[in-house]
Amino acid sequence: MGWILLLLVLIAAAFGVLGLVVKAAMFLVLTIVMTVIILGYVVYLIVRRQARKIAKDLDRRLQPPTRPPTQDYRY
Repeated sequence: MGWILLLLVLIAAAFGVLGLVVKAAMFLVLTIVMTVIILGYVVYLIVRRQARKIAKDLDRRLQPPTRPPTQDYRY
């Protein structure tokens, strides 16, 4: 695999487009890295929001009611 990349770089250098190839490769790598970072941050925000929602719901369920019910449904 490394030999193929070396051969491609040498061919690009021979034709005088090595700078263009390096720029294109950097663009692709940086695009992939930024996409992973942004998607990771979005997933982090979604998980944090869901965790807070679940914690808030559990706190509400575990607390006793603040006022008695308005009707007695036992009868």
